Amino acid sequence: MSEQYAHDFDAIVDQAKAQPRPMRVVVAGADVENILLGVFNAQKSGFVSPILVGNEKKILDMLASLGLQDENYDLQAVADDVNVVQYSIEMVLAGKADILMRGNTQTRDFLMPVLNKGNHLLDKKLMTHVVMLKIPDCEKIMAISDVTILVEPSIEQRKEVIKNMVEALKLLGVEHPNIALLSLVERPSFHMRDTVEAQTIVLHQKEEPFAECNLVGPIPFDLIVSKEAARLKNYDCPYCGEFDGIVVPNLMSGNLMIKTLELNGRGNSCGVIMGAKIPIAITSRSDSKEQAYLSLTACTVMAVARK
Repeated sequence: MSEQYAHDFDAIVDQAKAQPRPMRVVVAGADVENILLGVFNAQKSGFVSPILVGNEKKILDMLASLGLQDENYDLQAVADDVNVVQYSIEMVLAGKADILMRGNTQTRDFLMPVLNKGNHLLDKKLMTHVVMLKIPDCEKIMAISDVTILVEPSIEQRKEVIKNMVEALKLLGVEHPNIALLSLVERPSFHMRDTVEAQTIVLHQKEEPFAECNLVGPIPFDLIVSKEAARLKNYDCPYCGEFDGIVVPNLMSGNLMIKTLELNGRGNSCGVIMGAKIPIAITSRSDSKEQAYLSLTACTVMAVARK
Protein backbone atom coordinates (compact mmCIF):
# COMPACT_ATOMS: atom_id res chain seq x y z
CA MET A 1 0.00 0.00 0.00
CA SER A 2 1.32 3.44 -0.87
CA GLU A 3 2.60 5.84 1.77
CA GLN A 4 0.48 8.50 0.07
CA TYR A 5 -1.85 7.79 2.99
CA ALA A 6 0.43 9.81 5.24
CA HIS A 7 -0.44 12.92 3.25
CA ASP A 8 -4.07 12.56 2.22
CA PHE A 9 -7.30 10.75 3.10
CA ASP A 10 -7.88 10.03 -0.59
CA ALA A 11 -5.68 6.93 -0.46
CA ILE A 12 -7.87 5.41 2.29
CA VAL A 13 -11.04 6.19 0.35
CA ASP A 14 -9.61 4.62 -2.81
CA GLN A 15 -8.65 1.48 -0.89
CA ALA A 16 -12.13 1.21 0.61
CA LYS A 17 -13.80 1.63 -2.77
CA ALA A 18 -11.61 -1.11 -4.23
CA GLN A 19 -12.89 -3.80 -1.86
CA PRO A 20 -14.60 -6.79 -3.52
CA ARG A 21 -17.87 -6.47 -1.59
CA PRO A 22 -19.59 -3.91 0.67
CA MET A 23 -18.97 -4.27 4.39
CA ARG A 24 -22.11 -4.66 6.48
CA VAL A 25 -21.99 -1.84 9.03
CA VAL A 26 -24.33 -2.07 12.01
CA VAL A 27 -25.11 1.33 13.54
CA ALA A 28 -25.96 1.11 17.23
CA GLY A 29 -28.63 3.75 17.75
CA ALA A 30 -29.07 4.93 14.17
CA ASP A 31 -31.33 7.95 14.79
CA VAL A 32 -28.55 10.52 14.37
CA GLU A 33 -28.16 12.83 11.39
CA ASN A 34 -24.40 12.98 10.79
CA ILE A 35 -23.93 9.23 11.16
CA LEU A 36 -26.75 8.40 8.75
CA LEU A 37 -25.46 10.84 6.15
CA GLY A 38 -21.95 9.42 6.46
CA VAL A 39 -23.15 5.82 6.26
CA PHE A 40 -25.33 6.36 3.20
CA ASN A 41 -22.56 8.32 1.48
CA ALA A 42 -20.32 5.31 2.10
CA GLN A 43 -23.04 3.10 0.62
CA LYS A 44 -23.15 5.29 -2.49
CA SER A 45 -19.37 4.88 -2.73
CA GLY A 46 -19.96 1.13 -2.78
CA PHE A 47 -18.06 -0.10 0.27
CA VAL A 48 -20.73 -0.45 2.99
CA SER A 49 -24.22 -1.83 3.41
CA PRO A 50 -26.18 -0.19 6.29
CA ILE A 51 -27.86 -2.06 9.15
CA LEU A 52 -29.75 0.41 11.33
CA VAL A 53 -30.50 -0.59 14.93
CA GLY A 54 -32.75 1.31 17.31
CA ASN A 55 -36.17 2.85 17.77
CA GLU A 56 -38.06 2.25 14.51
CA LYS A 57 -40.08 5.48 14.54
CA LYS A 58 -37.11 7.67 15.38
CA ILE A 59 -34.98 6.10 12.66
CA LEU A 60 -37.71 6.28 9.99
CA ASP A 61 -38.50 9.90 10.91
CA MET A 62 -34.82 10.79 10.70
CA LEU A 63 -34.44 9.03 7.34
CA ALA A 64 -37.49 10.88 6.00
CA SER A 65 -36.18 14.25 7.21
CA LEU A 66 -32.89 13.58 5.39
CA GLY A 67 -34.54 12.29 2.21
CA LEU A 68 -33.04 8.83 2.69
CA GLN A 69 -36.23 6.85 3.18
CA ASP A 70 -36.00 5.21 -0.25
CA GLU A 71 -32.39 4.05 0.11
CA ASN A 72 -31.50 0.39 0.67
CA TYR A 73 -30.94 -0.59 4.29
CA ASP A 74 -31.74 -3.25 6.88
CA LEU A 75 -33.74 -1.82 9.78
CA GLN A 76 -33.45 -3.76 13.04
CA ALA A 77 -36.20 -2.29 15.23
CA VAL A 78 -35.65 -2.89 18.94
CA ALA A 79 -37.63 -1.91 22.00
CA ASP A 80 -36.46 1.06 24.06
CA ASP A 81 -35.44 -1.22 26.93
CA VAL A 82 -33.05 -3.21 24.67
CA ASN A 83 -29.37 -2.23 24.73
CA VAL A 84 -28.75 -1.24 21.10
CA VAL A 85 -24.98 -1.57 21.45
CA GLN A 86 -25.16 -5.09 22.85
CA TYR A 87 -27.69 -6.04 20.17
CA SER A 88 -25.35 -4.70 17.48
CA ILE A 89 -22.31 -6.48 18.92
CA GLU A 90 -24.21 -9.77 18.88
CA MET A 91 -25.01 -9.24 15.21
CA VAL A 92 -21.29 -8.90 14.42
CA LEU A 93 -20.37 -11.89 16.57
CA ALA A 94 -23.06 -13.96 14.83
CA GLY A 95 -21.57 -13.14 11.43
CA LYS A 96 -24.52 -10.94 10.41
CA ALA A 97 -22.45 -7.74 10.26
CA ASP A 98 -18.80 -6.80 9.63
CA ILE A 99 -18.31 -3.40 11.28
CA LEU A 100 -19.72 -1.95 14.50
CA MET A 101 -20.42 1.80 14.51
CA ARG A 102 -21.44 4.12 17.29
CA GLY A 103 -24.68 5.97 16.69
CA ASN A 104 -26.85 7.98 19.05
CA THR A 105 -25.38 6.70 22.31
CA GLN A 106 -23.39 8.29 25.10
CA THR A 107 -19.69 7.44 24.96
CA ARG A 108 -19.89 5.49 28.23
CA ASP A 109 -22.97 3.56 27.09
CA PHE A 110 -21.22 2.58 23.86
CA LEU A 111 -17.95 1.56 25.48
CA MET A 112 -19.38 -0.49 28.36
CA PRO A 113 -20.60 -3.40 26.16
CA VAL A 114 -17.55 -3.08 23.90
CA LEU A 115 -15.19 -3.44 26.87
CA ASN A 116 -17.36 -6.05 28.63
CA LYS A 117 -15.21 -9.19 28.91
CA GLY A 118 -18.30 -11.32 28.42
CA ASN A 119 -18.47 -10.24 24.77
CA HIS A 120 -14.93 -11.48 24.14
CA LEU A 121 -14.07 -8.58 21.83
CA LEU A 122 -10.59 -7.96 23.24
CA ASP A 123 -7.91 -9.08 20.78
CA LYS A 124 -4.83 -7.35 22.18
CA LYS A 125 -3.96 -6.47 25.78
CA LEU A 126 -5.92 -3.24 25.61
CA MET A 127 -8.47 -1.47 23.43
CA THR A 128 -7.63 2.11 22.56
CA HIS A 129 -9.21 4.83 20.45
CA VAL A 130 -7.06 6.08 17.56
CA VAL A 131 -8.00 9.28 15.74
CA MET A 132 -6.53 10.07 12.32
CA LEU A 133 -6.43 13.86 11.99
CA LYS A 134 -5.58 16.13 9.05
CA ILE A 135 -5.31 19.87 9.55
CA PRO A 136 -4.72 22.29 6.65
CA ASP A 137 -1.37 23.64 7.86
CA CYS A 138 0.21 20.21 8.42
CA GLU A 139 1.48 18.11 5.53
CA LYS A 140 0.69 14.72 7.06
CA ILE A 141 -2.29 13.01 8.53
CA MET A 142 -1.46 12.28 12.15
CA ALA A 143 -2.68 9.55 14.48
CA ILE A 144 -3.58 10.69 18.01
CA SER A 145 -4.37 8.38 20.93
CA ASP A 146 -5.92 7.72 23.38
CA VAL A 147 -8.66 10.33 23.50
CA THR A 148 -11.72 8.33 24.61
CA ILE A 149 -11.02 5.24 26.72
CA LEU A 150 -7.99 5.71 29.01
CA VAL A 151 -8.33 8.54 31.52
CA GLU A 152 -4.85 8.44 33.13
CA PRO A 153 -2.89 5.66 31.39
CA SER A 154 0.01 4.01 33.17
CA ILE A 155 3.39 3.41 31.54
CA GLU A 156 2.36 -0.10 30.51
CA GLN A 157 -0.96 1.16 29.15
CA ARG A 158 0.77 3.88 27.14
CA LYS A 159 3.01 1.22 25.63
CA GLU A 160 -0.15 -0.61 24.51
CA VAL A 161 -1.47 2.67 23.07
CA ILE A 162 1.73 2.90 21.03
CA LYS A 163 1.42 -0.70 19.80
CA ASN A 164 -2.19 -0.17 18.71
CA MET A 165 -1.32 3.12 17.02
CA VAL A 166 1.54 1.51 15.10
CA GLU A 167 -0.76 -1.31 14.00
CA ALA A 168 -3.39 1.17 12.78
CA LEU A 169 -0.80 3.15 10.84
CA LYS A 170 0.72 0.01 9.31
CA LEU A 171 -2.70 -1.26 8.21
CA LEU A 172 -3.15 2.08 6.45
CA GLY A 173 0.23 2.00 4.74
CA VAL A 174 2.81 3.59 7.09
CA GLU A 175 5.40 0.88 7.63
CA HIS A 176 7.72 2.31 10.31
CA PRO A 177 5.99 5.37 11.82
CA ASN A 178 7.54 8.18 13.84
CA ILE A 179 5.68 8.43 17.16
CA ALA A 180 5.86 11.34 19.64
CA LEU A 181 5.06 11.18 23.35
CA LEU A 182 3.38 14.53 23.94
CA SER A 183 4.33 16.62 26.95
CA LEU A 184 4.54 20.27 27.98
CA VAL A 185 8.34 20.33 27.77
CA GLU A 186 11.10 18.38 26.06
CA ARG A 187 13.19 17.68 29.14
CA PRO A 188 12.16 15.24 31.88
CA SER A 189 11.28 16.90 35.19
CA PHE A 190 10.30 15.16 38.41
CA HIS A 191 7.66 17.91 38.85
CA MET A 192 5.87 16.53 35.76
CA ARG A 193 5.22 12.82 36.04
CA ASP A 194 4.33 12.35 32.39
CA THR A 195 7.74 13.66 31.25
CA VAL A 196 9.56 11.09 33.38
CA GLU A 197 7.20 8.36 32.19
CA ALA A 198 7.77 9.38 28.57
CA GLN A 199 11.52 9.16 29.07
CA THR A 200 11.09 5.72 30.66
CA ILE A 201 8.98 4.46 27.75
CA VAL A 202 11.58 5.65 25.22
CA LEU A 203 14.33 3.91 27.20
CA HIS A 204 12.30 0.69 27.22
CA GLN A 205 11.90 0.96 23.44
CA LYS A 206 15.68 1.40 23.00
CA GLU A 207 16.60 -1.44 25.36
CA GLU A 208 13.98 -3.94 24.22
CA PRO A 209 11.80 -2.66 21.35
CA PHE A 210 8.10 -3.34 21.88
CA ALA A 211 6.77 -1.61 18.72
CA GLU A 212 8.08 -1.15 15.17
CA CYS A 213 8.44 2.60 15.25
CA ASN A 214 10.76 5.51 15.97
CA LEU A 215 9.79 6.82 19.41
CA VAL A 216 10.57 10.28 20.80
CA GLY A 217 9.60 11.85 24.11
CA PRO A 218 8.91 13.84 26.08
CA ILE A 219 8.27 16.42 23.36
CA PRO A 220 5.88 19.44 23.17
CA PHE A 221 3.42 20.01 20.36
CA ASP A 222 5.33 22.79 18.60
CA LEU A 223 8.38 20.56 18.15
CA ILE A 224 6.19 17.69 16.95
CA VAL A 225 4.65 19.64 14.09
CA SER A 226 7.29 22.24 13.19
CA LYS A 227 10.84 21.91 11.87
CA GLU A 228 11.22 25.66 12.32
CA ALA A 229 10.34 25.42 16.01
CA ALA A 230 12.97 22.71 16.37
CA ARG A 231 15.55 24.94 14.65
CA LEU A 232 14.77 27.93 16.84
CA LYS A 233 14.95 25.81 20.00
CA ASN A 234 18.09 23.98 18.83
CA TYR A 235 16.24 20.70 19.29
CA ASP A 236 18.07 17.98 17.40
CA CYS A 237 15.51 15.49 16.11
CA PRO A 238 15.09 14.45 12.45
CA TYR A 239 11.37 13.64 12.90
CA CYS A 240 10.17 17.13 13.90
CA GLY A 241 7.48 18.15 11.43
CA GLU A 242 7.31 14.56 10.16
CA PHE A 243 5.73 12.62 13.01
CA ASP A 244 3.01 10.12 12.10
CA GLY A 245 1.48 9.80 15.56
CA ILE A 246 1.09 11.54 18.91
CA VAL A 247 0.52 9.61 22.14
CA VAL A 248 -1.10 11.92 24.68
CA PRO A 249 -0.44 11.69 28.45
CA ASN A 250 -4.12 11.61 29.44
CA LEU A 251 -7.64 11.67 28.08
CA MET A 252 -8.30 15.34 28.87
CA SER A 253 -5.30 16.66 26.94
CA GLY A 254 -6.00 14.39 23.98
CA ASN A 255 -9.71 15.14 23.78
CA LEU A 256 -9.10 18.88 24.11
CA MET A 257 -6.44 18.82 21.41
CA ILE A 258 -8.64 16.89 18.98
CA LYS A 259 -11.68 19.13 19.44
CA THR A 260 -9.63 22.33 19.25
CA LEU A 261 -7.92 21.26 16.02
CA GLU A 262 -11.23 20.11 14.52
CA LEU A 263 -13.33 23.12 15.50
CA ASN A 264 -10.76 25.93 15.36
CA GLY A 265 -8.03 24.46 13.17
CA ARG A 266 -10.44 23.28 10.44
CA GLY A 267 -9.21 19.72 10.91
CA ASN A 268 -10.85 16.64 9.48
CA SER A 269 -10.62 13.27 11.19
CA CYS A 270 -11.78 9.69 11.55
CA GLY A 271 -11.83 7.47 14.62
CA VAL A 272 -11.44 3.73 15.15
CA ILE A 273 -11.02 1.47 18.16
CA MET A 274 -7.93 -0.70 17.97
CA GLY A 275 -7.21 -3.86 19.95
CA ALA A 276 -10.63 -5.40 19.26
CA LYS A 277 -11.44 -8.53 17.26
CA ILE A 278 -13.89 -6.58 15.13
CA PRO A 279 -13.60 -3.23 13.31
CA ILE A 280 -15.21 -0.49 15.41
CA ALA A 281 -15.93 2.99 14.03
CA ILE A 282 -16.42 5.66 16.65
CA THR A 283 -17.05 9.35 16.14
CA SER A 284 -18.58 12.07 18.27
CA ARG A 285 -22.28 12.75 17.80
CA SER A 286 -21.27 16.33 16.96
CA ASP A 287 -18.78 15.27 14.28
CA SER A 288 -19.52 15.90 10.63
CA LYS A 289 -20.89 13.42 8.09
CA GLU A 290 -17.44 13.47 6.47
CA GLN A 291 -15.87 12.21 9.69
CA ALA A 292 -18.41 9.38 9.92
CA TYR A 293 -17.70 8.52 6.29
CA LEU A 294 -13.92 8.50 6.81
CA SER A 295 -14.19 6.34 9.93
CA LEU A 296 -15.97 3.74 7.83
CA THR A 297 -13.32 3.93 5.12
CA ALA A 298 -10.61 3.27 7.72
CA CYS A 299 -12.53 0.37 9.25
CA THR A 300 -13.14 -1.13 5.81
CA VAL A 301 -9.47 -0.98 4.84
CA MET A 302 -8.40 -2.37 8.22
CA ALA A 303 -10.92 -5.22 8.07
CA VAL A 304 -9.71 -6.33 4.64
CA ALA A 305 -6.03 -5.92 5.56
CA ARG A 306 -6.48 -8.15 8.61
CA LYS A 307 -8.04 -10.88 6.46
